[in-house]
Amino acid sequence: MKSVRRKSRVVNLGGVLVGGDNPIVVQSMTNTDTRDVDATVNQIKTLEAAGCEVVRVAVMDEEAAWAIRAIRPRIAIPLVADIHFDYRLALLSLDAGADGLRLNPGNIGSRRKVEEVVRAAKERNVPIRIGVNAGSLEKRLLDQYGEPCADAMVESAMHHIAILEDLDFKNIKVSLKASSLKLTLEAYRRIAGMVDYPLHLGITEAGTKDRGLIKSALGLGLLLSEGIGDTVRVSLTADPVDEVWAAYEILRALGLRKEGAELVSCPTCGRTEVDIIKIAEEVDSRLRSIREPIKVAVMGCVVNGPGEVRDADVGIAGGRGFGFLFKKGKIVRKVEEDKLVKALMDEIDNILQGGYSQ
Repeated sequence: MKSVRRKSRVVNLGGVLVGGDNPIVVQSMTNTDTRDVDATVNQIKTLEAAGCEVVRVAVMDEEAAWAIRAIRPRIAIPLVADIHFDYRLALLSLDAGADGLRLNPGNIGSRRKVEEVVRAAKERNVPIRIGVNAGSLEKRLLDQYGEPCADAMVESAMHHIAILEDLDFKNIKVSLKASSLKLTLEAYRRIAGMVDYPLHLGITEAGTKDRGLIKSALGLGLLLSEGIGDTVRVSLTADPVDEVWAAYEILRALGLRKEGAELVSCPTCGRTEVDIIKIAEEVDSRLRSIREPIKVAVMGCVVNGPGEVRDADVGIAGGRGFGFLFKKGKIVRKVEEDKLVKALMDEIDNILQGGYSQ
């Protein structure tokens, strides 16, 4: 049974609607030097092609802030400026055309400085994401609680929210991230019932590609299955494109988004008579660039394969040195093993173009 999504207000982030009944938004962050405009634009375009819907860039100094002015017109998705401590960088980023800010108002100085940032964000209708990380909690909270915990994270978020609300600013998103799965889950579950602002989900510092995928899929999957979350970033020590792909895989598995190809492949066993691992990995790699929703099956034998590919749009089932190409559960033709992948990809191209194999 599909969970009831938490009710949240809607925030307009550079034309992308976050919250309410809008689709869960997929985000990533560049790992280029923001001051290198060409490198940053090129990476963002690659992320766009992968399906990224919002991108964040690090703003470490004035040069990085002003680089946004050159970057923003050359990309198609909203750009969020990531700010730490220096309110002037937030003001410069807004002047340069940033669509959103990620900062904690309590960490950028006096009330006057916060008021300046809020005023500039209001004038441009730019939302602010309050981003709480367990690893960088305020010293007073660490002294009070003794260590990072869900209570401290929620208190930090509510403190920053109160600062903005006191200035009549409610164009807010919130995130509460930790590398600990348990801590992240507790923090999000608690704040989900306390405010109606959209929640940006992530397991921060999740690890390298394989480890981070497991941790992120588990943590984000649990929260999203409970109806919590309006936008996600899968944080990996890897190519940001992998973050986007992983986010869509998680959302599709939960029935929350349909974009991209779904691959169903069997585990290896003693009945397998083709190199199913090599075949499946090659197909998986080639499916990554497909944005249309299509279900593809790669099965290792003709015993269970035909039945298990029945609900796929297209698939292959291997035999001894050959395989069968299936479409909607029906055999299209028999194909030699070394031509299976090409036959499958050709059939996928035909399906996406609305044609049929001869």
